[in-house]
Amino acid sequence: MARAKLIFYGKEGDYTTDHELECFCNAHGEIYLSIDTGDIPPSWICLDKPTAIKFVKTLKSEINKMGGHDE
Repeated sequence: MARAKLIFYGKEGDYTTDHELECFCNAHGEIYLSIDTGDIPPSWICLDKPTAIKFVKTLKSEINKMGGHDE
């Protein structure tokens, strides 16, 4: 398993600029997601594989609903 973390940053030019989402597979085989707003301690959640798959499908569906809002 690769030892890597992904960091996604909030939208530029918005109040969310300092926000970041961290994602990686932890030592227990779970997907770890953390959101840090910079104002309060980060919030996090760990997802097992079936839940992570459902999350990805739901996220894709919501992205498709966005239509022509590409940036």
